[in-house]
Amino acid sequence: MLGEYRIEGRRAADISASVERAVGAGSLAPGELLPPMRELAVELGVNPNTVAAAYRTLRDRGVIETAGRRGSRVRERPASTPRELIRVEAPEGVRDAAAGNPDPALLPPLGEALAAAAERARRRPVLYGDPAVDTDLERMARAAFTDEGVPEGPVAVTSGSLDAIERVLSAHLRPGDTVAVEDPGWGSLLDLIPALGLRAEPVAVDDDGPLPDEADRALRRGARAMVVTDRAQNPTGAAIGEARARELRAVLARHPEVLLIEDDHGHGIVDLPLCPLAGVTDHWALVRSVAKAYGPDLRLAVLTGDAVTVDRVRGRQRLGPGWVSHVLQDAVVHLWRSGAVDAARVAASYGRRREALVAALRERGVEAHGRSGMNVWLPVPDETGAVARLLHAGWAVAPGARFRLASPPGVRLTVSALGMHEIGPVADALASATGPVPAGRRYD
Repeated sequence: MLGEYRIEGRRAADISASVERAVGAGSLAPGELLPPMRELAVELGVNPNTVAAAYRTLRDRGVIETAGRRGSRVRERPASTPRELIRVEAPEGVRDAAAGNPDPALLPPLGEALAAAAERARRRPVLYGDPAVDTDLERMARAAFTDEGVPEGPVAVTSGSLDAIERVLSAHLRPGDTVAVEDPGWGSLLDLIPALGLRAEPVAVDDDGPLPDEADRALRRGARAMVVTDRAQNPTGAAIGEARARELRAVLARHPEVLLIEDDHGHGIVDLPLCPLAGVTDHWALVRSVAKAYGPDLRLAVLTGDAVTVDRVRGRQRLGPGWVSHVLQDAVVHLWRSGAVDAARVAASYGRRREALVAALRERGVEAHGRSGMNVWLPVPDETGAVARLLHAGWAVAPGARFRLASPPGVRLTVSALGMHEIGPVADALASATGPVPAGRRYD
């Protein structure tokens, strides 16, 4: 245990600093087991409560993780190391199918909406003390939620989906708590959880979303929250239908104390109906970003949930940024009112490319998944080799390690940059680089 390194210090701050220095210098490797608290207290000649306080600080900072009787270990990945760094840069001449961006040709022009919002700000500037949420935005968002079966609840506005999820988690959870997450799942969320001092519990998914038995297992293991993507799941394209939603609601009904967070970032780019899970647990939130349909630079998401959750989010937001710019809120209202995005047309455009690629790969004996959204997921036997071979063939794809916890290797390909004439060539390259994977395999 610890090899040659000796933890030092008499105060909790000194002990935690000693461990942090060792982790930063590489003297304590990821996964290395730390001494039991009482054993280290005896070695340092301090009270066990002092060591407990040091370990608590290290856990809160995301340096270590504690698993009860199994002890405390250095985190496998420091919380400050984003999965976005696990990427392939597309050199000149290589087609980039890795970035995960929407198709710019399907995004609406923003000039008119921003000009209208600026004119409104000139006529009626927003000042300190004004409501944080634009009245029209709140009314339109609430009406849309109600039409889609989302339970009644107040509305908040955040700077994108991840901002909303962070605020909701922080409103209810404390460092050391466990969050059930999709595996494979959104890399930024998988980074956020340890950055908050939380632990991720993987839940396997298939084309219909989280597997109910896996979700139940995670919640029985003590997960205090669960984050679910309703549609256009990143990276697999999974979408929760009504049958799967009923199963997941039944699981959640057995754990009413669990915080449920639903991410509907696919709103506006999918043609599958929303099948919400909300309302089964005591505390819940549903987040809807405008990034994929209207543009990533519109840093805005609407959030609804139970009154306690939304009130906590609003209260903490007031003590930070205060509110999301009403210029942006008004611009989004203008876009919604003008029908700037034809969701059916956008969904059809992504769907044609996604379905054609999945079908072309199937013809070549390669399993691929992509039920909704703009991404296709390919299980592969050798992730690193597949990414390298594809790059050599002229295609950059996203390594699956950005999205995985315990699930097998894979690669993600985003279809938004592809033309229909490129489907055959990229399918050939993928088939050659990855080789066939047994059909029917789940992502776990």
